[in-house]
Amino acid sequence: MSGNFNIAVGADHGGYPLKEQLKAFLEKNGHSVIDCGTNSTQDVDYPKFAYAVAKQVSDGNARFGVIVDGAGIGSCMTANKVSGVRASLCYDLSSANNAREHNDANVLTLGSGLIGQALAQQIVQKFITTECTVDRHLRRVEMINQLDHGRAPDVPSPSIKEGAAVDISQTDVNRIAERVGQMLQSPGSAPTSSGNQCRTDMVCQCGVCVEKTPETLRQFMESGVDRIGYHDGTGCDCVPEDVARCIDHTILKPDATVDDIKKICAEAREFVFASVCVSPSYVTLVAQELEGTPVKVCTVVGFPSGAHTPEIKAMETRDAIRNGAKEIDMVINIGALKSGLDELVYRDIRMVCEACEDGGAISKVIIETALLNDDEKVRACEMAKRARANFVKTSTGFAGGGATAEDVSLMSRVVQGAGIGVKASGGIKGYEDAQQMILAGATRLGASAGIKILKEAKTVTVSS
Repeated sequence: MSGNFNIAVGADHGGYPLKEQLKAFLEKNGHSVIDCGTNSTQDVDYPKFAYAVAKQVSDGNARFGVIVDGAGIGSCMTANKVSGVRASLCYDLSSANNAREHNDANVLTLGSGLIGQALAQQIVQKFITTECTVDRHLRRVEMINQLDHGRAPDVPSPSIKEGAAVDISQTDVNRIAERVGQMLQSPGSAPTSSGNQCRTDMVCQCGVCVEKTPETLRQFMESGVDRIGYHDGTGCDCVPEDVARCIDHTILKPDATVDDIKKICAEAREFVFASVCVSPSYVTLVAQELEGTPVKVCTVVGFPSGAHTPEIKAMETRDAIRNGAKEIDMVINIGALKSGLDELVYRDIRMVCEACEDGGAISKVIIETALLNDDEKVRACEMAKRARANFVKTSTGFAGGGATAEDVSLMSRVVQGAGIGVKASGGIKGYEDAQQMILAGATRLGASAGIKILKEAKTVTVSS
């Protein structure tokens, strides 16, 4: 979808400043804006303005509507009461793309307390430039539209006969395969053979294809394979992309410049790393540099000492998410842990995890293993489990010691079965270090030497 549109905008008092910024952004890009208010920060009721925007869309005066309130939820509910409106609350580029591509949404609602100006502009741009064109999605949108006329959606429920063809795209197949692979991961399972032809999501072991996941790499090593290899000229293009997708490409040195940040973003785009991890002040820049790629924006909170208060860490987290961060690596209060103040440490972690949950971000908890004994490491991991973190992480890299295979193994044993990953970080200087961490149980690697790791990974051979 391209061209200029009539776009209705509206907001309550909490969303007014962001609405004004988006209005200027849209007009600058050639769109005609219908401003439905409010026009100040004086307290008002959001349903009035959400309805006004939705009515402009319903009546055909506006192609799209954009509504801003504190969280975006109430305005979404209001707009969806208006016939012909399909409103969606979006908080990142993925949700904006999905709202349009899958649901043909015509009204976008935003939470000014969840996102900042830069991310909001990117979301709006994604929303108004994405089309819904796939037949099955259009069919489902029409089923939604039937509700405007008091008709229940026509939902057939035929039985699927054995061997019958199913309408499913290759993208859906890939997503299903990825999900099944996640569900089947277990330390005792063997790598799965898939025949003699390699797909791009496979690695080779002596001519046999197996699923490419960090768990599979670990299983290979446990069964006696020394290295995972890269082949040329055999009809198999088995680049170890899974290794890249385990790596947070990191630059946290205090003298990092804008050019340094742009350079590692370019590298991340080329090698498709899991994320780019930078200091909070660079989050907006990295979000812009990585727009449209699968590489996520990662930043650090309470870094590097961990001695900030829980409230400040939570605020720092929410600010980073508003600016475009999708992954948060927070440092625990190490002194509190060593002092036996476990409830303070738990609250410290939980407040950051709550902020991540609210903003749809991944939470990683840095316990700084170099400063802890084994009992303290276990307690820290247990608190991360209790706080429902997504990862536990070994190190900041600023405390005189980095990841060790022993620490990764200990952390992995504590969190296994809880759906929590382990990120090894600090001192991972090459593929051999990365291999040791994956073997020990790491599911993510934090490294500034990501490219070196990949180049070394491509030069080794499979042996058993």
